[in-house]
Amino acid sequence: MSNCEQCIMREFNSIKSLSKDEIKLFSEHKDTIDFKKGDTLFTEGNILNGVYCIKEGICKMSRLSENGKEQIVKFVKKGDMLGYRSVLSEEPVTLSVTVLKDLKACYIPKSEIFKAMRTNSEFSMEMTRIICHDLRDANILVTNMAQKHVKERLADTLLFLEESFGTDSDGYLNILLTREELSSVIGTATESAIRLLSEFKKKGLLGLKGKKIKILNEQELLKISHSF
Repeated sequence: MSNCEQCIMREFNSIKSLSKDEIKLFSEHKDTIDFKKGDTLFTEGNILNGVYCIKEGICKMSRLSENGKEQIVKFVKKGDMLGYRSVLSEEPVTLSVTVLKDLKACYIPKSEIFKAMRTNSEFSMEMTRIICHDLRDANILVTNMAQKHVKERLADTLLFLEESFGTDSDGYLNILLTREELSSVIGTATESAIRLLSEFKKKGLLGLKGKKIKILNEQELLKISHSF
């Protein structure tokens, strides 16, 4: 079992506000779990009894519409935490989480989360701040879906993916998405996403190799994203 005191990931989330003794308790009560690509951490309607802290890997948060179409609303990477809104509200989760890249996570029981929040006001404030940030991001997502054209949303998404996940040694995005998943992120039909990717490639904005995407002209994508 890994030690929370030695884990650098705690510097990227609210756990950084815990005291050494509190971190030690988290370390003693948590479980470290490995997930493979395609595995599901939890699905809509599940009741969670703990919070996941992501150490390695990437996963997507999504929900199904009434017609069964997936809508990806967020990507999660190392350093992020999952399940805290459901744990704090003691309500079922409203999203499903699926692994996109082999993942290692620490599962912290909600009893330890609640105990730390009762005794550490800074940790409680950090958890509140995270939820406020999530609400802000959700508002931005809704606004973009309503006000931006599909081409602008695609440019926006590609720039976000590069900023969030970086690139490999060949310059391709460090996250692999199917065309269906990409179309789900930007809220359009798969055929439209494929057509726009081809258009961006012809204009020299992108390099495409299977699922791999390389941004070749960031400035032009920024102009498209901001409707310039």
